[in-house]
Amino acid sequence: MKIRELNVTPIAISDPPLRNAAGLHAPYALRIVVELVSEDGISGISEIPGSEDTRQALLSAAEVVVGCSPYETTRLWEALESRYGADSGDQRGTQPWDQRKLVHMFSALEVACLDLVGKATDRPVVDLLGGRARDRVPFSAYLFLKHEGAGGELEFGTDPAASGWAAGRQAEALTPDDIVAQAQAMCEAFGFQSVKLKGGALDPSIEVDCIRALRDAFGPDVPLRLDPNAVWSVETAIRWGKELEGLLEYFEDPARGQEGMAAVREKVDIPLATNMCTTGFEDLPGSVRLGSEDIILADHHYWGGLRASVELGRFCSTFDRGLSMHSNSHAGISLAAMTHLAAAVPNLTYAVDTHYPWQSEEVVVGGRFEFDEGCLAIPEGPGLGVELDRQALAKQHEQYLKCGLTHRDDEIEMQKIEPGWAFQSTRW
Repeated sequence: MKIRELNVTPIAISDPPLRNAAGLHAPYALRIVVELVSEDGISGISEIPGSEDTRQALLSAAEVVVGCSPYETTRLWEALESRYGADSGDQRGTQPWDQRKLVHMFSALEVACLDLVGKATDRPVVDLLGGRARDRVPFSAYLFLKHEGAGGELEFGTDPAASGWAAGRQAEALTPDDIVAQAQAMCEAFGFQSVKLKGGALDPSIEVDCIRALRDAFGPDVPLRLDPNAVWSVETAIRWGKELEGLLEYFEDPARGQEGMAAVREKVDIPLATNMCTTGFEDLPGSVRLGSEDIILADHHYWGGLRASVELGRFCSTFDRGLSMHSNSHAGISLAAMTHLAAAVPNLTYAVDTHYPWQSEEVVVGGRFEFDEGCLAIPEGPGLGVELDRQALAKQHEQYLKCGLTHRDDEIEMQKIEPGWAFQSTRW
């Protein structure tokens, strides 16, 4: 079986004005839907973060991809690396999101290959990753400090799985009481049993007060997480980390870099997690040498695909690291891939991050996923278990064309609210 065709479709999905260390989310989040079609007409799909640079790279990759076998992803990786060169460490950047090109491209192509192979062999992707370690995957509520608004020009309240969440998605949340109300609305709508707050946006004292308010509201049995996205200094992270002892399941990227994280870990009695200081296999020796974190957050979009993320799980098991999963704004194709991955890795025992409640549109047949007590079952059917809704895809592509965005820039969006605001790699 050979790949006959590569289709690349950029889309825009509405995104609320969510605060983070890099600024403010734009009204639309950009994604790219990739489709590989085999010579016998079988289609495999995937979804990755979108930018014009990534779109152009994927289009040019057709010269490498067309004619390849979807079974031979190792050869595909080698061909792509030969053509584009390996990602350098500094391409990860200081922003909360990953800016490397090759791992993005390959993850999109590998997931689409696995989806295609699964459909050709009538097996779910989880089986291609070694089989299921669990049938249901728990997800976590993902809270944000935010300004009023729901993003785009669309209303949210059409999702039956999220009835009652429309107001929570719309409301301003800049105080501890606001965050508690947001958490209660999201957990009621989706059934989440754990809660994460995206920090690094306001003064640390406010964000710590948000965690205290969440603990008071939800009690000791709901795990809480805080992610300052590495914009706290080591001294600030230690100071406020001491205040958070006994309150957090884990403390994600309180300081920048493996050395900074190791310094915090030595002084603060909370498990530290990272999606920023250990983000590729080349970082793992430093992780072991310095002891920079207790938990690594996998993300198949950034680690080079699903199989690479399974390998990361084996590293974590060997070197006594916990394993969780990172998320960015996404639609259902990525959510399906994340679910297959989390189901396949035995030691991925933390509830998975997801931005899914913050988005409203969908591009898969059947519409939006429905959570059951905060969990998703592995999608039924071969491959990823999802199919493209061509009409919905065309609608979201048209929205992409109309919105005029070509890449993510939270700093520019923040400047619309606070003129002169600038990203700082260490803000507090």
